[in-house]
Amino acid sequence: MKYREIRETVLSAVLKANAMGLIQGTSGNVSMRDSVDPVAAITPSGIPYDNMKPEEISIVDLDGKWLEGPYKPSSETPMHTALMRSRADAAAVIHTHSLFATLMSMRDKPLDVCTVPGCGYYPIPVAAPFEEPGSDALAKRTVDTFGDKLEVIMLRNHGLIALGKTMDAAMTAAVYAEEAAQVNYYALLAGFTNWIPKECVDAVRERVNKGWAV
Repeated sequence: MKYREIRETVLSAVLKANAMGLIQGTSGNVSMRDSVDPVAAITPSGIPYDNMKPEEISIVDLDGKWLEGPYKPSSETPMHTALMRSRADAAAVIHTHSLFATLMSMRDKPLDVCTVPGCGYYPIPVAAPFEEPGSDALAKRTVDTFGDKLEVIMLRNHGLIALGKTMDAAMTAAVYAEEAAQVNYYALLAGFTNWIPKECVDAVRERVNKGWAV
């Protein structure tokens, strides 16, 4: 099987995201770029992940052309490959339909006040207005919202998307962003405003950039 390593990495990540509730059913998608060839492994479209095998993970080129795998690649392939083309550090991309990121994205406001220790990714902006899933318009808006530095953003009414130099880095960003969205949601609901000071946010970001867990 060609590209075994990245296929196994993608499958392991999507199963982990599913187990944590970041992805429900066949929603959400995960991709990983090969370190040598200009291709990426990505979850297939509409296929349950539970019993999936590594060889069933799709292989596409970085323009999104389907190269290998028995099933059609994810409908969000344009968004994944656009990020990989625009960002050299986007080796792994995770798109979730996680509940609280989706809720908070509907405000059209960034998560810009820090409520949890894992706040090294702030601010977390929203790619808005809503664009049709799987469209080139969504891919372009996602790339524009990420710019050249951010690791995670929310998609209006559509969850979040995280990237990283490694799959672990992308997964960490996705997990922390969903936690931040959840705490922000309840804090706003309760009227709490005890935000973490900016100097602490900056210190946490420095730790995250060094690969430290928080």
